[in-house]
Amino acid sequence: SLVKNPEMRLTKLLTVASFAFCLASLCQCRYTPDWASLDSRPLPAWYDQSKIGIFIHWGVFSVPSYHSEWFWWDWQGTDKQKDVVNFMKQNYPPGFTYADFAPKFKATFFNPDQWAELFDSAGAKYVVFTSKHHEGYCNWDTAYSFNWNSKQVGPNRDLVADLAAAIRKRPGLRFGLYHSLYEWFNPLYQNDQRSQFKTRDFVLSKTMPELYELVNRFKPDVVWSDGDWDAPAEYWNSTGFLAWLYNDSPVNDSVVTNDRWGKGVMCNHGGYYTCQDRYNPGILQPHKWENCMTLDKQSWGYRRDARLADYLTPQELLSTLATTISCGGNLLVNVGPTADGTIDPVMEERLRQLGSWLRTNGEAVYNSTPWSRQNDTATSGVWYTQRAGSVYAFLLTWPANDRLLLGSVAMATNVTLLGHPKRPAFSATPKGLSVALPSLDGTGLRWAWVLRLDGVKPPKSAERPRIFEPMPNREFDRL
Repeated sequence: SLVKNPEMRLTKLLTVASFAFCLASLCQCRYTPDWASLDSRPLPAWYDQSKIGIFIHWGVFSVPSYHSEWFWWDWQGTDKQKDVVNFMKQNYPPGFTYADFAPKFKATFFNPDQWAELFDSAGAKYVVFTSKHHEGYCNWDTAYSFNWNSKQVGPNRDLVADLAAAIRKRPGLRFGLYHSLYEWFNPLYQNDQRSQFKTRDFVLSKTMPELYELVNRFKPDVVWSDGDWDAPAEYWNSTGFLAWLYNDSPVNDSVVTNDRWGKGVMCNHGGYYTCQDRYNPGILQPHKWENCMTLDKQSWGYRRDARLADYLTPQELLSTLATTISCGGNLLVNVGPTADGTIDPVMEERLRQLGSWLRTNGEAVYNSTPWSRQNDTATSGVWYTQRAGSVYAFLLTWPANDRLLLGSVAMATNVTLLGHPKRPAFSATPKGLSVALPSLDGTGLRWAWVLRLDGVKPPKSAERPRIFEPMPNREFDRL
């Protein structure tokens, strides 16, 4: 009948060809458990557009709230810290164990809706919450950490579930989870370590089941892995998990991941790169990256003995933001809540100050991309982004005599100081664009300022901006 009816035959052939094409397309969209395939996955656009997230380090370490979130390791690990050892001797009886801190982790005043309101007000677009740190204590009701989780000891509630629900009430916020692959003192992990990771009992019975459970239950848009550096990715089965995450998980289309999936993987493979804590290279990077940093300069977890000088000032926070996004990064701002579940007023103030500034200057931040120049060639402390045809210049210090020279801009057709009612006067000069800035008196504009430049032409000169040199990584920069 096909021979007698060429039209029907053609229709069937087209149908078969279409089906084969769909199958081929489907195969191309599935990722295999190897880095070449996984690294080919496009990063979901929402992440780059967001620019700013909130990191939260909260756990049993918030009870002693001394030194850092590595308190247990610094007390009883192989690299004992003398001040932590003395702290325990002076304040706790002999025989006191780290597990004895857990019942004191009460989260008495934890109000997830208040947290969500604060993060939303801060201008963040995503939140990454510690599901489990290296101590192994889980902040959710899990079947894989008996009597060492927030439902069974301490708060007696599922902290991950509570915060996820509150965050998702805010349309502008996405919810993500931090998870430590390893645990300092878990016997299963220690046994695998002694075998030089030829055995995988810890991975098969603990850390991978946790990850699958977290993704299936809470559907995070960020999976922020850590604790990877001792063992190779093959031990963790990282590529197998990521292939499932990208292909078949309930968040396969939206989820983003970082680069901490095994020894030697960081800054080489993964969804976006972190490279090191407080990573801020100061030059444009070829791969999407994130600067995870802390409001407390010395710790990711809460410290009772922190002084005001230990916290970033609003100027320092905004400087970090500008230098990060101008070079293509996202900024992940960390807070460490107290064991009671409150966020220290100093940290709250910094976040609200950030949000206040963003309500005036957010157009230079959200959905922006790096410009052809990252920082200015003539004036230090000036950084650039671009969006919707406009170039934005971030001024981290106010120029003397209200006069600004932009060496990276040859000319512009319009200049606006965001949030200011008066337009700056400007003119093209042989050295760049000269801008006469209006007075700030009575405007309330402070900390850092942004100029929107329309009709910009960069100079013909091949001179490039000076390379920004970030502060060196401190020894305590450990997640």
